[in-house]
Amino acid sequence: MQESKTHWFGLPKTLLWGYIAIAIFMSGDGFEMAFLSKHITDLGFTPAESALVFTIYGLAAALAAWSSGVVAEIITPQKAMRIGFILWVVMHILFMTLGLGMKNYTMMLLFYGIRGLAYPLFIYSFVMLVVQTVPKQQLSSAMGWFWAMYSIGIGCVGSYLPSFSIPIMGETGTLWFAIAWVCAGGIMAMTMLRHVGVVNEKANLTTKEKFTELSRAVTILFTNRNILLACIIRIINTISLFGFAVIMPMLYVGRLGFTMSEWLQLWAVFFFVTIFTNIMWGILGEYIGWIRQVRWFGCIGCALSSLAFYYLPVTFGHNFWIALIPSVMLGITVAAFVPMTAVFPVLEPKHKGAAISIYNLSAGLSNFVAPAIASIVLPFFDIVGVVWVYTVLYLVAAVLTLIIKVDQPARVPRVVKQPEQSQGVAVALKQS
Repeated sequence: MQESKTHWFGLPKTLLWGYIAIAIFMSGDGFEMAFLSKHITDLGFTPAESALVFTIYGLAAALAAWSSGVVAEIITPQKAMRIGFILWVVMHILFMTLGLGMKNYTMMLLFYGIRGLAYPLFIYSFVMLVVQTVPKQQLSSAMGWFWAMYSIGIGCVGSYLPSFSIPIMGETGTLWFAIAWVCAGGIMAMTMLRHVGVVNEKANLTTKEKFTELSRAVTILFTNRNILLACIIRIINTISLFGFAVIMPMLYVGRLGFTMSEWLQLWAVFFFVTIFTNIMWGILGEYIGWIRQVRWFGCIGCALSSLAFYYLPVTFGHNFWIALIPSVMLGITVAAFVPMTAVFPVLEPKHKGAAISIYNLSAGLSNFVAPAIASIVLPFFDIVGVVWVYTVLYLVAAVLTLIIKVDQPARVPRVVKQPEQSQGVAVALKQS
């Protein structure tokens, strides 16, 4: 298999337009992140009512993420992506007109909540397409590119572009503008990925068999110990990311004298770094070893980065350049967990959809667990206590990597065609 013909630095060429579609789609989906909660309160609703809107949305997104792997496997990823795309557009229009437009709180909860089902169905169905299409030994690098596109979309374009569009077209206009980006990404995926993928036998299951397969997104946790361990490791993966977004503004802005703009710049640097490190670690994982990389650079690396995120600014005070160091460190180390996406389907090769669903569940639970830990620990041990809890959890994850058993597929060697090679030898190398 000549990697140069099928991949470009680990990016599968057959899925190129799908990766671009993910970046464009998530840009539109991310437009509202920085200002929608304030926009809702500006309409006359209380902060608690605004928070409930996002809580309902988050629960719906978690449910969709959990089930998306199996759903994509039993109806095909392309169909699942199409459903997610259409659902997003329809629910966003209803949310804008009958919800925000009429200041109807019930309609806001209903339509924004249903819209929460859409983006996980779109992006995680593409993950299922990657799993079905890319050889197992190249999944790590392929998923590195996926998370890089995700970061470009929601972390860069989605957060940065509204700073220009809001002064021109206002917050409401920017929310409508998001549809153009989502439609561009959705249409690109529907047209460019139509004939990509392999024949999926589970798409031909009976309705009863499909519901049985869907139930595996729950039962697999109890039937496969390695999946359970991988789930715990993946939950711990991003606890610093989601937790620091909650507690560190209190430290940096509230106590150390950083401005909110400086803090946001530090956090933006973190996301910017992950664009490149997701790709880097995705490729390196195939050489270093998936679990070995997760253990030393992910778990141990994030433990050190977490401590640095607290102790460096506390030691040196209001020094922006010193504060950049842990931001970059975390951007490097948190991306070292990228091979975990490849680990799950390898641990359950006969039920890849269910395995990916558990991976998605783990990611959603991380978003919940991180701030939950902060809310429990803060009253008793302050910010430093939360940081140490996160650090200890990363060390626990490192221990779990010693227990989990993953048979990582060997890399396929690049074929160098020699005149004296027999056809049989060439075929053997190609299939090795």
